[in-house]
Amino acid sequence: MNILSKYINVRPALRQLLAPSWGKMPVGQKGVLSLFLGGSFFLTSCSDYLEILPLNEVVLENYWTKKEDVTSVLNGCYEALAAEGCIERIGIWGELRSDNLVQGNNFDNKQEYIEILKENLLPSNNLTKWEDLYKTINRCNTVLKYAEGVQKFDPNYTEAQMLANKAEATFIRDLCYFYLIRTFRDVPMQFEPSIDETGFDERGTYAIPATPMNEALKFLSEDLESVKDNAVLRYVDDSKMNNSETASRAYENCAKVTRIAIYTLLADIYLWRGEYDKAISCCDYVINFKKNQYKEKIAGAGQLNDMFVFNGIPMIRESLMNTKTCGNAYTEIFGTGFSFESIFELGYQKGSASTENKYTSNAYLNNNGRMGRYAAPEDYIQNVTSGTNPYFAKNDCRVYENISEDGGRFFIMKYGCSGVSLENDNVTDMKSLRLSPSIRSRNNSNWIFYRLSDVMLIKAEACIMKDNADFQTAFSLINAVNKRARNYAESVKSDSLNFATYSSNREEMEKLLFSERKREFMFEGKRWFDLVRKSLRDNNTHYLANEATQKQKENAVAIKIQFADINAIFWPYNRDELKRNNQLRQNSAYSDTEDFMK
Repeated sequence: MNILSKYINVRPALRQLLAPSWGKMPVGQKGVLSLFLGGSFFLTSCSDYLEILPLNEVVLENYWTKKEDVTSVLNGCYEALAAEGCIERIGIWGELRSDNLVQGNNFDNKQEYIEILKENLLPSNNLTKWEDLYKTINRCNTVLKYAEGVQKFDPNYTEAQMLANKAEATFIRDLCYFYLIRTFRDVPMQFEPSIDETGFDERGTYAIPATPMNEALKFLSEDLESVKDNAVLRYVDDSKMNNSETASRAYENCAKVTRIAIYTLLADIYLWRGEYDKAISCCDYVINFKKNQYKEKIAGAGQLNDMFVFNGIPMIRESLMNTKTCGNAYTEIFGTGFSFESIFELGYQKGSASTENKYTSNAYLNNNGRMGRYAAPEDYIQNVTSGTNPYFAKNDCRVYENISEDGGRFFIMKYGCSGVSLENDNVTDMKSLRLSPSIRSRNNSNWIFYRLSDVMLIKAEACIMKDNADFQTAFSLINAVNKRARNYAESVKSDSLNFATYSSNREEMEKLLFSERKREFMFEGKRWFDLVRKSLRDNNTHYLANEATQKQKENAVAIKIQFADINAIFWPYNRDELKRNNQLRQNSAYSDTEDFMK
């Protein structure tokens, strides 16, 4: 369950109707029932209705008749994306192999996590399974196939609503494919839902060959381009609301897919495709929207004490105006959630007491203040207060908001705290920070897919890498993110970085960009994908190998040799997938495994 459960109204009659003969149903028909029943429970009441009509006719002719039916299945897409199986893999695939995570505690004898940390990937590892993402994709495919037909039955379901719903489903489906592509490179792509015995398995995937990465990314960009302007721009017009109303309903503009979210995903895909001007254009659309949104807030509420315009872009301040206590940016973005800067995030905070984000509570600091499965590398925070840390300046609030040291153990605090306060103006040691984190009482941290910083740094990277590079614009964007983190919101603190230090060549600017992305998105499931993207662009793994092996206490040389094969930066197909789909061919980097020839 997540925040969107308040919208979901799966018809009880349908649950009762479809339950009696589950055991004798073909796999393909079970797949579609999972869309509506969520796999959670089945009723045992009797009905003769199934004796009259085949199951697929029951679903298509008697379910898809009004807009509420579309809403029910569409919100099931959000629920599937927010489910533990999906979120865990999204987080693990984007982070666990990177330099950001080392072994923590509470592995519960799950050796599969430890093996990945050691860069010992095998096709038998359960974390290589992708079925939860394909189940989500199948739900989206169902909406995309049948939403349009509902207009024939329900005059209240307008074409604009239908197109907006299809844009939402397209975004969620393509987001899932984007994660799969960045993780496995070539993946099977299916765009028809599982509705009957047509060769689908229960996730809605045929036994089909994998689509090559570049072809798949091209399809995703074209797919999103075709729907981007059909999506809702915002669900709540916060320009017409007072502060309390905006605070109580702001989540509606980022907890569901908007036009802004689609433009952001498009920008990210264009970045991976090397279409840098298109990426910049998409980023500008989002940034301009945020600028206008900020102007609306100013017009309605006057001066805002929690925001500041950093290098022309409005962002949340670390300290409120005329105060020196920092931590406000963390609290609004990660603690309270659904902030001004949010673009798309899944929320776990407004549900029942049982609602929780199990991935972050297991992976990082949990609500009992215990270390999760992963810890931060010690060199991320050691010597930071003396100003000699290689990653963070001593007044960078993010290092203290993200990591805490306790007796030589390095806890990951991001997501685990509902708020934090500290003073970064005269840092001499940890005591001088007056650091005060508030550990969550429940495991209900949101999961943020995209926020304003993403857009700024995607644009910065595109400006650096395009043919007619624009280092000045790129630096301004990077510096804005850095200035906010160091609380440089006053005119006397105009810059936190020096342009001349980095502007001599593309390599130095790119190095600055990746360093800032590492600081800004630490533990958010993005770092490994950054390393992969750079490796593909460079056509070598030198940078990735050097960065990813810094955490290795043993076998670092052997792992670097392993990474000499660029295929090794992608994950192996799970052995069960190879058995299920005889069109798949195992990644050649895993040629010494028992599944290579399958």
